[in-house]
Amino acid sequence: MNENILALDLGTTTGWACRPMDGTIVHGWASFKPSRYEGGGMRYLRFKTWLNELKGTLGGELQAVYFEEVRRHASTDSAHVYGGLMAILTAWCELHNVPYAGVPVGTIKKHATGRGNAGKQDMVAAMQLLGHPVTDDNEADALALLHWALEVQSC
Repeated sequence: MNENILALDLGTTTGWACRPMDGTIVHGWASFKPSRYEGGGMRYLRFKTWLNELKGTLGGELQAVYFEEVRRHASTDSAHVYGGLMAILTAWCELHNVPYAGVPVGTIKKHATGRGNAGKQDMVAAMQLLGHPVTDDNEADALALLHWALEVQSC
């Protein structure tokens, strides 16, 4: 049975991949970088609106959301953005009664490349080998997470 599964690599540039009910895999990325004239909360409002639009595009129902669980960030700012996006995502999932789970970065990388410390280009190359025309590492990470969920979680 096919289910709507969504995988996210949360960040200012958020990679996403999903498998709608028809069994295809669609993917891309979305930027939540605020403009210089926006307040700090606008990125989170745009993220919530984007989630609602994506849910509608997928037919209104999601059976599961998986996100990359990051434990160490390159900067304080990236940690704040990640935490804010994760708060919006988990609250949104609760509101819509969608199960969600974080998956450690090393788990995703090891599943995709055989190495838990694979670099960004390794992840892009691994997804290209699976036939996905990706060039963005955020999109590649989301695709790798989706493949992990589909294979390991037997969705």
